[in-house]
Amino acid sequence: MDQPTDTPSTPMQRLLEVMARLRDPDGGCPWDIEQDFASIAPYTIEEAYEVADAIAQGDLGHLRAELGDLLLQVVFHAQMAAEQDAFDFADVAGDIADKMVKRHPHVFGGADIATAEAQTLAWEDQKAAERAAEAARHGRPESALDGIALALPALSRALKLQRRAARVGFDWPSAAPVLDKVREEIDELRQEITADDHVAMADELGDLLFSLVNLARHHQIDPEGALRAANEKFERRFRGVERRLEEAGKTAKAVNLDELETFWRQAKAEDGKAPR
Repeated sequence: MDQPTDTPSTPMQRLLEVMARLRDPDGGCPWDIEQDFASIAPYTIEEAYEVADAIAQGDLGHLRAELGDLLLQVVFHAQMAAEQDAFDFADVAGDIADKMVKRHPHVFGGADIATAEAQTLAWEDQKAAERAAEAARHGRPESALDGIALALPALSRALKLQRRAARVGFDWPSAAPVLDKVREEIDELRQEITADDHVAMADELGDLLFSLVNLARHHQIDPEGALRAANEKFERRFRGVERRLEEAGKTAKAVNLDELETFWRQAKAEDGKAPR
């Protein structure tokens, strides 16, 4: 395998040179050369989720590998920007370092912030000021909802929208009326199901999900994490059903719903006893 003739002084410099080589029209990788920001974006999102998955598994070896994959995404985007003379990796690293210094005046300046809660408030104030400056730079009205990425998972984005609105006073005073709102949305969904109006049904289902996120927020529950845990629980229990079916010499398609329910209850009972 051909290697650069000059040995880079750091692993980071080596990675940058590897990426530049992959994107080189003269002898680079055809697939890498064909990519652009839009085509790479889904991989960037996927790698971030794989980092989160490695953390959830508590596998530091896997985390090390996944962090490398995520870092490659940053380098990939920076290389494509450098080819357009827009910015390069040094600009990206410098900008985020400057931002961290600016947002931590209690560490790098003379501000006195003693608690994590106070730091969170100061952080949000700083970000709000940055959003206001960005709106002014583009000549548009400032909104409390500015800067919430459209590409976020829907549950996570709903949570962010609600948190931002709550900061300016648009919020229920407690969780009780939120639960009432959930019940109201269920009733409205039931009406549309009865009417068999698929469009209205989808609309009401969206309202119900949004209200459930709001309920989770009022109880300090991360809805994305809660649904991820529910997915994992279902997968674990369903695999238990499949194991029991195999032990009985049966398949899911060959048994009726009552039998499947029996296997499901057995898997659920076993899962409840399993150590976490």
